[in-house]
Amino acid sequence: MKKIFLLAVLAGGLAFGQSKKVVASDVHWWGYKVAKSEASSHDGTVKVKSGNMVMKGNQLVGGTFVLDMTSINATDLSGEYQGKLNGHLKNGDFFEVEKFPTATFKITSVKKNNDKIYNSLVTGDLTVKGKTSSISFPAKINYSKGTVSLVSDKFSFDRQKFDVTYKSSMQDVFIKDDIDMLVKVTAK
Repeated sequence: MKKIFLLAVLAGGLAFGQSKKVVASDVHWWGYKVAKSEASSHDGTVKVKSGNMVMKGNQLVGGTFVLDMTSINATDLSGEYQGKLNGHLKNGDFFEVEKFPTATFKITSVKKNNDKIYNSLVTGDLTVKGKTSSISFPAKINYSKGTVSLVSDKFSFDRQKFDVTYKSSMQDVFIKDDIDMLVKVTAK
């Protein structure tokens, strides 16, 4: 009986792929105001709390990433203004990190892409503030010597689908719905 169980576990591992743990990440975001002025956008980072990428042979077939929303940080400002914007992003005005400390992205498919640099199209379910929506983005994926890296092209998602809205509807109209992101993740 033990031999049958061991064979089933091994076969399952071969069929479903091997999981690689995220060891390095860089997630950058950009948010935009509707007005075209010097301060018409902000950008920053958010940390990956945990994650894995699932490989079947040398192909990425899945994965899950947990973003630490308490780490959201505006990098285009400093001092008092940075602190105010960071607080604004974390409170009920936008991401409500006390109630929703993490966001997740689960890869549902990876398809080859004809682009010479971004060789794959990654599709997955993004969950922010308890709301889930499918998003896709082009990415460059490399696998070598047990290490997989994923580098996305800059992509957008609609913040309204995740209830990321400024609490004042009068103020919300001055903020573009699209948030841009650029993701770099390495797993071993």
